[in-house]
Amino acid sequence: MTRGPHFSESQAALFDFDEAQAEPLAGGTRLPSYIKDHRARLRERFLIGGADALPDYELLELVLFRAIPRRDVKPLARQLLEIFGDFNGVVSAPKARLSEIKGVGDAVITELKIVEASAHRLARSKVINKHVVSSWDALLDYCQTAMAHGDIEQFRVLYLDRKNVLIADEAQARGTVDHVPVYPREVVKRALELNATAMILVHNHPSGDPTPSQADIDMTAQIQMAADTMGITLHDHLVIGKSRELSFRSEGLL
Repeated sequence: MTRGPHFSESQAALFDFDEAQAEPLAGGTRLPSYIKDHRARLRERFLIGGADALPDYELLELVLFRAIPRRDVKPLARQLLEIFGDFNGVVSAPKARLSEIKGVGDAVITELKIVEASAHRLARSKVINKHVVSSWDALLDYCQTAMAHGDIEQFRVLYLDRKNVLIADEAQARGTVDHVPVYPREVVKRALELNATAMILVHNHPSGDPTPSQADIDMTAQIQMAADTMGITLHDHLVIGKSRELSFRSEGLL
């Protein structure tokens, strides 16, 4: 039986723009063919099998190809994963920390932050203007994507209408590694401006442990009191850790 052209042969032209016009490397040599072949194989596996076909370091290589088109990026991908833990940790890492790593310049940081922003936007699109109860898992995924890897505490409020549809997601404050200032009056005032009838509070713990502090509990009680006064329901307060979240409602703290 005659075999048709293999994917990597028939589709090679799709990738030529990135590799075929390779400029000379230091010493006058061009990009070695083994690097070009490696990149083509990774792209093929990704297009055929999707992200699940690649471990974190290879998926990260695909991102780095765009920023560093003329060099083997595998060592840098592995170094970034060693420092930041996993793919999510790398793309969510603060710009300042990334810039401290040898081999990471503006082009690399830009590519990583494009991936991060894209992930946030995709996750947000699954929950905004959606009924919260029926999209609760998507809501948790969004909170994890947006906040789990932050290096400082961030406090967000999800505002809902009377049908429990998410109408606004707003960052209220950013703080330090273990504290964020929150003003209950401002949280409730904003709910009134949006004609929201319910809220979900969300903040992250950069330590990775979502166990609420006494300050978290006290702050939540103050917001609940202010909300009750204005007839606004506080559905929950979610604390986002590195790999899991904690619900005040589930823990009996609301």
